Amino acid sequence: MTRRVSTRNASVQVWQAYLNNRAKRHRDSRFLVQGVRPITQALANGWPLETLLYRLGAPDLSGWAREVLDTTDVPQVGLVPELMAELGEKASAVPELVAVAISRQAELETFEPGEPGEDPPVVVVFDRPNSPGNLGTLIRSADAFGACAVIVTGHGADQYDPQSVRASTGSLFAVPVYRAAGPAQVLEFRERQVARGISTRIVGTDEHGSHAVFDHDFTEATVLVIGNETSGMSAAWQDACDDLVSIPMGGTASSLGAPSAAAVALYEISRQRRTFVR
Repeated sequence: MTRRVSTRNASVQVWQAYLNNRAKRHRDSRFLVQGVRPITQALANGWPLETLLYRLGAPDLSGWAREVLDTTDVPQVGLVPELMAELGEKASAVPELVAVAISRQAELETFEPGEPGEDPPVVVVFDRPNSPGNLGTLIRSADAFGACAVIVTGHGADQYDPQSVRASTGSLFAVPVYRAAGPAQVLEFRERQVARGISTRIVGTDEHGSHAVFDHDFTEATVLVIGNETSGMSAAWQDACDDLVSIPMGGTASSLGAPSAAAVALYEISRQRRTFVR
């Protein structure tokens, strides 16, 4: 099913609202996917898409865009370049495709990763992220280093914000993201895992950690906690963690950004486990 739109009608206004209105995204359970890799990853991972928006008046659509439009049964809407430019948020070029996706509200209460005897799972917690871009970057690192999920705690950034979706470069569609109010829900998750026979430790990254990240044994199931970008690890999270590790640094930097700290710790976990050795 294909239709064409050349004016800023009601549908276009709704799609525009998804760019910067979190309440609207949440209420409609919809968000926008921009960029070649995010759209490709959404399709490859079977993410539910409601509409594919494509640029009208462009006989020079790339082979990628043509293939997507020709091989998917997702309803399609053609938009004039001015409207596509607004939805794509690109200053330099008009996007060929933008997808309207259906958001998934994963329930932490039913999350049960891993099985006894299998490789122990790694879950990353990001406490109250300020920046959607940082959240998306952390999701990307979690995907790259083999974590099975990300949990966002507190009233942090929205994983379905376009900045987060872009920064994840499509990893949002491969790694489930859960929301939790705070440490209590994560502690309950850990207890459920222990009851299933999966011994799990909660490890936080903090500049005052008792030992360096590379001196910690990460070979059992791990919940890795990354503190808020501004205020760091809260007292509640410090109490919830079984261990606190630091990331030794040189130079004049006072600290690493949250996504960088997560990437360093996740790499160390992967290195110890030889996750990607072939």
